[in-house]
Amino acid sequence: MKMSIMSNDELDRLLARAHKDVTLFDYNVTKVPCIILEEKRFDNIMKTIAGKPVSVETNLNILQDGLGHVFVDVSLNFSQVGMVEKLLLYANDFFEFFEALAGSSMLALSSPHSEYGKSNVFMIQLPKPERAMNALEIIKKGLKK
Repeated sequence: MKMSIMSNDELDRLLARAHKDVTLFDYNVTKVPCIILEEKRFDNIMKTIAGKPVSVETNLNILQDGLGHVFVDVSLNFSQVGMVEKLLLYANDFFEFFEALAGSSMLALSSPHSEYGKSNVFMIQLPKPERAMNALEIIKKGLKK
């Protein structure tokens, strides 16, 4: 996890490319954050990992401008298959997402046509829950500026 400060031009560029499709769903009375990917991207991930033992290293790199704008660059490194997925989330709009991530230590990936929490969802258990908790604290501080 790293943190850096951004300029106004960077802020505009980051806002333009930020992923906007996330949700929360209940799984065994726990709120699980879910990133909804376009159908083709989700299918590609599922086809690539199908039938293979895979673990996912999840990294959260936090970017902020010191004025209350916080972004989280989420990097998912799928071991054994050499795939890396990167997404940028605007934490200002999705604070509950990061609260749920810290609380559940789980992250779900899904397509727009899935039943969240029921079918066609790929669940990732975070191996180091303290990373999500630390990230949440940094996000909270960054949003208060």
